Amino acid sequence: MKSTHFDADGNVHMVDVSAKDVTVRRAVAAADIVLAAETAEMIRSGSADKGDVLAVARIAAIGATKWTQHLIPLCHCIGLDSVSVDFQWIENSTDAPDAQHTSTPGSPCRLRCVVAVANTGKTGVEMEAMTAASVGVLTVYDMVKSTDRSAVIGPIRLLSKSGGKSGDFVADNPVA
Repeated sequence: MKSTHFDADGNVHMVDVSAKDVTVRRAVAAADIVLAAETAEMIRSGSADKGDVLAVARIAAIGATKWTQHLIPLCHCIGLDSVSVDFQWIENSTDAPDAQHTSTPGSPCRLRCVVAVANTGKTGVEMEAMTAASVGVLTVYDMVKSTDRSAVIGPIRLLSKSGGKSGDFVADNPVA
């Protein structure tokens, strides 16, 4: 498949979206961070030295959507209609919705940052959602690195997108 970011001569360019239809476009992305159990408990209890880790990470993720055009060279400058950020605890690498109550003491804990972005425009919001999810977990790391430098970030992935000429996409395994 040929990339739309190259012209007929193979030169990099920003895709011309001027002839595209304006449609409602949505994207949902997720990024995970695996933390020590003690670090997860510190976040849950609100006892981190730097304050409310998830509140700061949520604000950072929202802010990141607005900076995507500056971070990813060929992204368009777009207006956003909505951004939501949710954090989900997934213990013992399982995806049970209420897994935080079933973990083994001392086992690593997975925290997932899920970001949903929407706009009405001529180009999609996948990169904004993925950037936000990434910055969300990077902010969690920054907030807890003094106690858990071994935290691991990843994977980062697009879970779904809708709108536009290419249609809808849903990841084969959106929760793994």
